[in-house]
Amino acid sequence: MWINKNNYNELLNGITVIEVSGESCANCVSLMNVLNVIASNRNDFKLLHLEAEESTMDLIQKFKIETIPTVLVMYNQEIEARCRGYQPEEILELWLDAKIEGIKNKHNL
Repeated sequence: MWINKNNYNELLNGITVIEVSGESCANCVSLMNVLNVIASNRNDFKLLHLEAEESTMDLIQKFKIETIPTVLVMYNQEIEARCRGYQPEEILELWLDAKIEGIKNKHNL
């Protein structure tokens, strides 16, 4: 699901993972495929996509995105963790496991 300035308030509830990328970024496309595979096997987070383009610059600035690809792990509207650059599936899944478990413990979920 794509996130933008019009729908982010309603989409950022619970645990969300936001993949921030650009259309001409090969690592971004590869990372999105990896995240889709990981998300298809889980139900403890919602996967969202934020395309870095002129119409989303307000969100890019709000989330302090400096490079793409970037993965944000959020609880409600708070950034709990961020990962920059492409990561292999095994590494990304371990990282997500740790961050999501941390959010669950922190917020008694």
